[in-house]
Amino acid sequence: MKVSLIQQEFKGSKEKTVAHTLEMIKKSSGELVILEELHQSEYFCKCEDTKFFDYAESFEKDVEFWKNVSKEQDIVLVTSLFEKVMDGIYYNTAVVFDRGKLVGTYRKTHIPDDPGFYEKFYFTPGDKIEPIYTSVGKLGVLVCWDQWYPEPARIMALKGAEVLIYPTAIGWLMCPEDRRDELCEKENTLEEKEKMLNAWTSVQRGHAVANGVYVIAVNRVGKEKDPSNVLGGIEFWGRSFIYGPQGEIIKMAGDKEEIIEADIDLKKASEVRKIWPFFRDRRIELYECINRRYC
Repeated sequence: MKVSLIQQEFKGSKEKTVAHTLEMIKKSSGELVILEELHQSEYFCKCEDTKFFDYAESFEKDVEFWKNVSKEQDIVLVTSLFEKVMDGIYYNTAVVFDRGKLVGTYRKTHIPDDPGFYEKFYFTPGDKIEPIYTSVGKLGVLVCWDQWYPEPARIMALKGAEVLIYPTAIGWLMCPEDRRDELCEKENTLEEKEKMLNAWTSVQRGHAVANGVYVIAVNRVGKEKDPSNVLGGIEFWGRSFIYGPQGEIIKMAGDKEEIIEADIDLKKASEVRKIWPFFRDRRIELYECINRRYC
């Protein structure tokens, strides 16, 4: 099947951003189209402000909108939306549509709380890790911070996921222009930036190899200022990618808006697992400790 990754920047408003996303989807040619994390708005977790909870009020309307897009374009579409369950309970939710049908959701499980990424203020952790069945395959949809953990990737693979998918919002902190910030300056040397980017791609490449699956990450691009002015903001680095089941680079984007597309063969992953039978050789009787916070 052909997959299309929509890597874009925030356009200043939800209306302009959604319109631009729709145009990019129409230009794509994949059966499976994947959007980045929280793609309708700015990445609002740069600061803690209750006004941003209003973004989740339109969740049901947003679901209907993207469901219609998937029908009109005849695609399987992976979206990333801000979900309100009730006042005080909100989720960072990936919603998957299959040619006009809502076929599954995944609520982000691992929630960060770091300078510029104050997600614990906004999101309740999800409570299940289950693949989503679609007409193009069994998708293991996870979200951003989940990508640093081997456990959800392995669980998805053990439950039959053929592709791991990570809508993502990650980048480098931008230092405030009007004052010196030692933490920001330390994290923004060219050497440190390269380390961060390499770590991000390497850990997910490892998920592909260890589980014998394709791994896809779709990241934001562009610079977004911190409205609280505590930090300068975030420069999202893009570099969306597709890795094959042996860790081979199939496609990688740059740091600008673009659509990256590739054909992937799910049968290849099955053949790789026959050659590298990592699941066969797991010593599950020794893994009890993994259920504890520390051993």
